[in-house]
Amino acid sequence: MKLKNTFVLLIIFIFSIGFSYAQEDSTNIKNTTEKTALTFDEQINQVMTPATAFISDIVFFQVGAGEYTVPFVLIWLILSGLVFTIYMGFINLTGFRHALDVIAGKFDNPNDSGEVSHFQALTAALSGTVGVGNIAGVAIAISLGGPGATFWMIVAGFLGMSSKFVECTLGLKYRKKNADGSVSGGPMYYLDKGLEKRGMGWLGKILAVFFAIACIGGSFGGGNMVQVNQATQQLINVTGGENSVFFNQGWLFGVIMAVVVGFIIIGGIKGIVKVTDKVVPLMVGVYVIAALVVIFGNVTKIPQAFSQILSGAFTPEAGYGGMIGVLIMGFRRAAFSNEAGIGSASIAHAAAKTDEPISEGIVSLLEPFIDTVIICTMTALVIVITGEYQNQVSGNQEAISLTSRAFGSVISWFPIVLSIAVILFALSTMVSWSYYGLKAWTYLFGESQASDITYKFIFCIFIVIGSAINATSVFDFGDAMIFAMCFPNVLGLYILAPEVRKDLLSYMARVKSGEIKRFS
Repeated sequence: MKLKNTFVLLIIFIFSIGFSYAQEDSTNIKNTTEKTALTFDEQINQVMTPATAFISDIVFFQVGAGEYTVPFVLIWLILSGLVFTIYMGFINLTGFRHALDVIAGKFDNPNDSGEVSHFQALTAALSGTVGVGNIAGVAIAISLGGPGATFWMIVAGFLGMSSKFVECTLGLKYRKKNADGSVSGGPMYYLDKGLEKRGMGWLGKILAVFFAIACIGGSFGGGNMVQVNQATQQLINVTGGENSVFFNQGWLFGVIMAVVVGFIIIGGIKGIVKVTDKVVPLMVGVYVIAALVVIFGNVTKIPQAFSQILSGAFTPEAGYGGMIGVLIMGFRRAAFSNEAGIGSASIAHAAAKTDEPISEGIVSLLEPFIDTVIICTMTALVIVITGEYQNQVSGNQEAISLTSRAFGSVISWFPIVLSIAVILFALSTMVSWSYYGLKAWTYLFGESQASDITYKFIFCIFIVIGSAINATSVFDFGDAMIFAMCFPNVLGLYILAPEVRKDLLSYMARVKSGEIKRFS
């Protein structure tokens, strides 16, 4: 424990250096500008902008030459997906049918340990990824990268399935069973314990602590404030804009959301899945049905749309614009929304009722397929078929409007439904990220009721703050923290991948021989 505390203090010290520079820059800005009264948003931005720039420069540093540069984090994530796809024998294809069988409960053993079913673990993890990104991020990517960006989204989702499989298998394998019957798992534990087993305990501690701190920051920012802010803006738009009771009083909605989220997360993962296993299927179902109505309402344009997607994917402009548009312009606020390689989903999957880590890893590969290959592709087809992609966008609010117009061109009343969906997306994302952040918090500060309550209280306070401000630097900080999680996580996955492959071969052999039995 002393070693872990030392690493916590070391990493916090490194972050504090960045904030000290940020404060210095903020003071310089203040001294060189005219002294005027600043709004609450402006005061937050004045402090956070330099700090965010410091962290973003580290997380999203560029590699390449000339104008053809890409963030290293992009290479780090895509390369890992490609490596794991090949190394695991294309598990994203070979394991797909078995994943459906496990989700259907055909291999459920009532005597297995855990807190939630395979399906509930899947919906809990999906609720953390299916969100504003599927609506706004796709619109940004296509408006900047053209229809060909859709192809690269599908490729990213396909590769991400393998990364999810590896990290969620390890999340369950190294989970910690607490005295009260609950479980804690995720990258913090497999980085710590997994690398210790390989004689690299010091490295495992450093990576685990770094991941936990980034996860907590991401839960408050990208997983909380961004979501409630988008939901608040959508609510204001559909309730009269400047005439809305929430206009300039977004904190009122924030208080309501904080109370709702608070009641949900008090029950822990069991309370969360009671919401997500109902809300997520409903959201996905309504959204996909509406997309199909628009697509088949323009059935004569479908061949042309696919032609634009395929031809656009392989031209020099779309190849660069599509990949960069999707995986840079889109992925920071969602085109790369499945979070494969980030490690967050493994925290939810660690709670599944099974003693076979591989089975849960196989279930998790469905997430990128549902989130990216199905939902994001549906959004893309709607935007391409209706021609709305020709309108350039520069932010989530404008992008949501673009998607809304695309749906509204065929279903006039759907923008209202879309607004409700955004609120539900935000709610489900927040409750899932509260769980991720809590497990990172308790890894650092210990499992106790006081620790649990402290984190949840802080999380709910940030909901109110997020609904009341438009400080983009705060949201960018949250995004940077989320993607910072991938560096220690993917490094650990590379080290631990051989044991996952060994476990996979053993598991599939036992399924084939009948040793792992069907229970329904």
